Amino acid sequence: MSGQRTRRDWGWHPLRPDWARRLVADSPVVAGDLVLDIGAGHGALTGPLADAGAQVVAVELHPGRAAALRERYAERGVRVVRCDLRDLRLPSRPFRVVASPPYSLSTPLLRLLLGTDRLLSADLVLQSATARRLAAAPPRARHARRYRLQVGRPVPRAAFRPPPRVDSVVLRVER
Repeated sequence: MSGQRTRRDWGWHPLRPDWARRLVADSPVVAGDLVLDIGAGHGALTGPLADAGAQVVAVELHPGRAAALRERYAERGVRVVRCDLRDLRLPSRPFRVVASPPYSLSTPLLRLLLGTDRLLSADLVLQSATARRLAAAPPRARHARRYRLQVGRPVPRAAFRPPPRVDSVVLRVER
């Protein structure tokens, strides 16, 4: 073994473009909304969000992918923030989230989002078992009672390249 890790090893499973478009179309995002794409990767969701007229903030930790996002979306008004989501400062005005974050950060991400009163909605592609657990017992957070969590559309393994070893769903968070 060469010691190099694959995308699957470190939990990155990019959405196929057709599925990314479908997930954005299913979301409540409308033109003018401020939307965070957390774990933006190569921008599978970023592009459809920008096409929908959203003011997109793409959050990506990997330096190469963040640089590629900046270059790819420079003329479309997308703001790229390179940081770990655990260090992310949420917007000071109402916002939405449409994201396919790393599965390993599902609970910290949800805790962060439920800790603000400015979140309008979130559509998060998560591992099915994790999403069901979080919907049944949301993590403790300052404003958690203001939000309703429900498991939505299944996202098949074939919706990703490479496919994960687990099933996924959209976890919808609404005020």
